[in-house]
Amino acid sequence: MSHHMHQPEQTSPPQKPGWISKSLAFIEAVGNKLPDPLTLFFIFCLAVIVISAIAAALSVSVVNPGNDETIAAVSLLTPDGIRRIVTEAVTNFTEFPPLGTVIVAMLGVGVAEATGLLAALLRQLVLVAPARLISPTVVFAGVMSNIASDAGYVVLVPLGAIVFLAFKRHPLAGMAAAFAGVSGGFSANLLLSPLDPLLAGLSQSAAQLINPNYEVNATANYYFLAVSTFLVTLVGWYITDKIVEPRLGSYQGEATLEELTARERKGLRWAGYALLAFVVFVLALLLPPQGILRDPETSAIIPSPFIDGIVFLIAIAFLLPAIAYGKAAGTIRNDKDVAQSMGSAMSSLGYYIALAFIAAQFIAYFNWSNLGIITAVSGANFLRATGITGPPILLLFILLTVILDLFVGSASAKWAVMAPVFVPMLMLVGYSPELTQAIYRIGDSTTNIVTPLMPYFPIVVAFGQKYDRNLGIGTLISLMLPYSLSFLICWTVLFFVWLFLGFPLGPGAPMQI
Repeated sequence: MSHHMHQPEQTSPPQKPGWISKSLAFIEAVGNKLPDPLTLFFIFCLAVIVISAIAAALSVSVVNPGNDETIAAVSLLTPDGIRRIVTEAVTNFTEFPPLGTVIVAMLGVGVAEATGLLAALLRQLVLVAPARLISPTVVFAGVMSNIASDAGYVVLVPLGAIVFLAFKRHPLAGMAAAFAGVSGGFSANLLLSPLDPLLAGLSQSAAQLINPNYEVNATANYYFLAVSTFLVTLVGWYITDKIVEPRLGSYQGEATLEELTARERKGLRWAGYALLAFVVFVLALLLPPQGILRDPETSAIIPSPFIDGIVFLIAIAFLLPAIAYGKAAGTIRNDKDVAQSMGSAMSSLGYYIALAFIAAQFIAYFNWSNLGIITAVSGANFLRATGITGPPILLLFILLTVILDLFVGSASAKWAVMAPVFVPMLMLVGYSPELTQAIYRIGDSTTNIVTPLMPYFPIVVAFGQKYDRNLGIGTLISLMLPYSLSFLICWTVLFFVWLFLGFPLGPGAPMQI
């Protein structure tokens, strides 16, 4: 242990735990009494199989509001169901969306870590960055990372922990801050993300049930989400520094900081040149009007091969500078060293890969049985049946989205079910489709960080176990709950202020119609 351990100025005397701390401690204790996440997903799998059989026996069904088809619960305990469980186990796993993303990104990030590039970069950052601004920087980087779709989960969440550790702060607080930005702020951004055109398309087809000529643009919520970026950053900063980190206490770990050596500085320079060269190369394929990485039909940048291939491009953007750094700083001698570091990056993913196998089966069973869609449609029907209108229905709609997000993680899958119900329903009382989509995104973002059904939740548990062996689902949920609730409350307040002032939500996107 280093002499940096005893720093009385950093740990204030323990205060009397308030009701917030007590309730979070309770959630953590209950959550951690649960079995290992791997076992837990296995139990979830069995539960879905049993519930699907009961629901099918009771012939539970709903009508999909989008196309009037009846969706019935499908039992997985039938000969067909059992055959499907056996024959599709491998494809469920290999087609599990986070799996490829994580493995490909880690091939680049792992080499950057093994060569010492990441460590040198972070030490440089610590030597120049103002310590006060580390929390908001990590949260803001997380929010902005959703342009790269899901790469933020893989790159930024573990990076948040390393950055905090470098500043002699608790790594789990850094991980939580990054996760809050990446996932809790999933809809906010200063730039358009791949999700924008996806949701706008669903909103438009729902709006056309009422008005066949209605158009919803990808920029429908741009102004609102750009302002939300700053809201999420400020709230995340406050929660990290005032609630999450004090609860974690001081971290007993090594974090000594020496000045960079001449070789390391030379390595960083060469890494910079390599990154610059790669960025110029990618821009050359992207910026010309007929660029190879643009959509071949429409020449658009969102969506395009560039966006679809972003994870691979990010992996290369880590790999090339890492090799350049390693050669210049003398941490890589030959290609064998590079191959070796790729291998060791993969071996650090062992637990996650095992976890992903079980989680992928569970998510597949949940889809096959139609239980997720049935839950979503029933919730929507219930809300419609209440007959409430005006701002209260908007608030209830946000809360319904929050609850459904605990069961159906995917933003587009939930919206595909909810848009055909709520867009026309709220249009009939005078609210625009753009408004309905905006409040949907508030509810959809804020719950991501506390639901184990979010596909990336298991990987965050696996990352956290590097710093705390006993970190379970309970610890992670109790870490993230203050962010989740604060984002939900503050974002909803921002929305109602926006509604009251009557600002447009995006270019040509009114609140009311």
